[in-house]
Amino acid sequence: MQYLIHVCYIHYKVNWLLFIATLPGQNSGLRVRFWRQMKAIGAAILRDGVYLLPVRDELRQSLEEIRAELAAAGASAYVLQLAKQDAELESEWLALFDRGEAYRECRRELDALLKGLREWTEAEARRQLRQWQKSLEAVAAVDYFPGEGREQALRAAKDAEARLTRHYSPDEPLAAHTTIPRLARRDYQGRRWATRKRPWVDRIACAWLIRRFIDKDATFVWIADIRRCPKDALGFDFDGATFTHVDDKVSFEVLLHAFALEKDAALLRIGEMVHGLDVGGEPTAEASGFEATLSGARARIDDDDRLLAEMAGVLDSLYVHFQNSKATR
Repeated sequence: MQYLIHVCYIHYKVNWLLFIATLPGQNSGLRVRFWRQMKAIGAAILRDGVYLLPVRDELRQSLEEIRAELAAAGASAYVLQLAKQDAELESEWLALFDRGEAYRECRRELDALLKGLREWTEAEARRQLRQWQKSLEAVAAVDYFPGEGREQALRAAKDAEARLTRHYSPDEPLAAHTTIPRLARRDYQGRRWATRKRPWVDRIACAWLIRRFIDKDATFVWIADIRRCPKDALGFDFDGATFTHVDDKVSFEVLLHAFALEKDAALLRIGEMVHGLDVGGEPTAEASGFEATLSGARARIDDDDRLLAEMAGVLDSLYVHFQNSKATR
């Protein structure tokens, strides 16, 4: 631990913000709210009513807002900036911001989550994982002096995404590491396209994108075994397919890039939704609704062509929604 603190001191020679507050003893509601506010921004407690934070513009603004709120409630508070401290005190203060235990708790929660995969459906497990990711992001947001703990937690999060994918979709493609060529849509008309049967988010969105924007006369083959993909078919979203995951892009995003559709802001928003649901990341507001709709449609409809027709209407509606200037930001 002494070694780690010493490394932090070398990397982080900082100025500090000191927040000093005196609150009315009878106002318990104000005390609770104030405590939650200081916890939310990751302030370290030096003693009762004295808090420490590194100098950051956004933290100074938060403290000034809290100070104004306290003043309006009849309390007194001050925001002071301190110069750099000597090495011993600096190390002591840096240790107050060690988030190692918080990251270890996140890892314990993740281990428990992964042990429960057999009890949940894929949709339930992914919701649990997204909730856990929010907890991790909350810790990372107040990790002002990040080190190996954060890197380990981020690697664990990425590994967890892969583990969920392998558990529920053992034939889900692994990302290729290659360039995505630019292709002309005129060369891909009236073709057969093939992907794995019982399509989930990425595959159903790809099929919609193909028929709606790339090949309006496309026909689809839904295969149970990717080794039996017809030779004349263009495969998508499986290992060895013509169009599949590349680096951090899911198959939908690869198709957008390959056919120069990424300038369409509405398609990009759908791509963000597909990416978040397929491999994780920041969920969009529409993601949970689309996921629930697709899950219900798959439970009702056995035929994959009919499933595509049903979900195409949903994606058409989302596309029009995103075309709205406010929706596309």
